[in-house]
Amino acid sequence: MTAVIIGILLPLAGTMLGSAFVFFMKKDIPDRLQKTLLGFASGVMVAASVWSLLIPSIEMASSYSCSPGLGGLKSVLPAAGGFLLGMCFLLLIDELTPHLHNGAEKAEGPRSRLSRTAMLALAVTIHNLPEGMAVGVVFAGEAQGLTLSAALAVSIGIAIQNIPEGAIISMPMHAEGNSRWKAFLIGSLSGVIEPVGSVAILLLASALGVALPWLLAFAAGAMMYVVIEDLIPETAQGRHTNLSTIGFAVGFVLMMVMDVLLG
Repeated sequence: MTAVIIGILLPLAGTMLGSAFVFFMKKDIPDRLQKTLLGFASGVMVAASVWSLLIPSIEMASSYSCSPGLGGLKSVLPAAGGFLLGMCFLLLIDELTPHLHNGAEKAEGPRSRLSRTAMLALAVTIHNLPEGMAVGVVFAGEAQGLTLSAALAVSIGIAIQNIPEGAIISMPMHAEGNSRWKAFLIGSLSGVIEPVGSVAILLLASALGVALPWLLAFAAGAMMYVVIEDLIPETAQGRHTNLSTIGFAVGFVLMMVMDVLLG
C-alpha cells in the first residue's frame, strides 16, 4: 500500500518540482532549454505508452484468449481499439473545451490575464488526466500480472516528464506579472488531477476485469495524443529544433531502460 501511495503521488511531486523552477530562474525559460525539455517529455511519454502500456495490454489480452484460431486477433484488438479510443477521447475534449492550444486561444471573449491563466490551467489539467489514469491502470494491473516495479517505472517516468511541464507552466505565468508563489501554486495545482484520476481507476479496479487491456491502451492513446498534438508541434517551431530531437532520444531511452530494468 505504501508503494501504491508513493506511486500515485510521484507525478504530482514532479509537477511541483518543475513549478518550483520559478523561484530559481529568470522570467523566461531559455529557448534552448525549453526545446530540450519538451523533447525529453515527448520521449518519456512515447516510451511509456509503448513499453509500459501497449505491450502489457497485448500480453494481458493474449493470456485471456483461449481460441488458437483467433488468438492473435483477440490479443491485439484491445490494444488497437483502446489506443484509438484514447486518441478520440482527447480529440473530443480538445474540440469541446475552450483552452489555450499551441499558443493560440480557442475561446472567444476578452483576453484578460485572468482568462488566459484559467485557460492555460484548464489545458494542462485536461492533458494531465490521462497520465493519472495511466498510473492508476498499471497499479490496478498489478493484480493481473504486471509487477509492482513496472508500475513504479510508469509513475517515475511520468513524474520525470512532469518536471519540465511544471516549469513550462509556472515560468510564463510569472513572466505575465503573476507573483512567484501564485505561479508556483497554479503550476502545482495543474497536477492535482493526476492522483485523482489514479485513485478513481483504482477504486474501479475490482470491476475492470477483462477490460484492463483496453484501459491500458486507452491511456497510451491519450498520452500519445498529447505528444502529437501539443508537445511535438511546440518543439518544431523556431530555432534549436535539434535540441528537442536529442531530448526526445534521451527521454525515450531513459524510460525504456527504466521499464526493462524495473519490470
